[in-house]
Amino acid sequence: MREEPTAHVQEWLETVPAVSVYALVGVVIGLESLGIPLPGEIVLVSSALLASQHGDINPYVLSACAIAGAVIGDSAGYAIGRKGGRPLLARLGRRFPHHFGAANIALAERSFQKWGMWAVFLGRFIALLRIFAGPLAGVLHMPYWKFLIANVTGGIVWAGGTTAVVYSLGIVAEEWLKRFSWLGLLLAVLVGVTTTLFLRRRARRVSAALSDTPVPTAG
Repeated sequence: MREEPTAHVQEWLETVPAVSVYALVGVVIGLESLGIPLPGEIVLVSSALLASQHGDINPYVLSACAIAGAVIGDSAGYAIGRKGGRPLLARLGRRFPHHFGAANIALAERSFQKWGMWAVFLGRFIALLRIFAGPLAGVLHMPYWKFLIANVTGGIVWAGGTTAVVYSLGIVAEEWLKRFSWLGLLLAVLVGVTTTLFLRRRARRVSAALSDTPVPTAG
């Protein structure tokens, strides 16, 4: 049976001191937001779940570190994208063809053309756009004040919201497992599967909608 990446990450996090967990979350999310393909969401979810089971990790501090990493990383990515321009995307495409291939870049550009500054906000909730939002906003010369508004609000809602939801579900699941054992486990699995299927369906609809949107030609 294939184990989920989150399980491996959580097992490893259990051996790490709380301060190191905070730093790890901030750094990984920051680097992912900068444009480096890293499992930021997996690390955040695993850390929030761990916080719900171990009192040493403060969920508020964890959330603050995740938000800081997201906002700072996106801002750094914006600055790099603004300076590097299209040649930067070409270099990234050669180095990370799976993530920065021409098709993925075109899809990300369509999202910016369709949603404008809110592509940065929405990008927090879509794996592909999470690594593109900052650098691409810079490449496309989005006004920084617009980028900053969407960046900060997206970072707060995504990082803070994810931490709060996962932490709360972890507390509830632990209580259910203590009281009802297999029944609580079954309910947790059903909720997890249903949520995953729903998010995948929404992601497919977003991708399909963006794929049908023509990219305007210059001039």
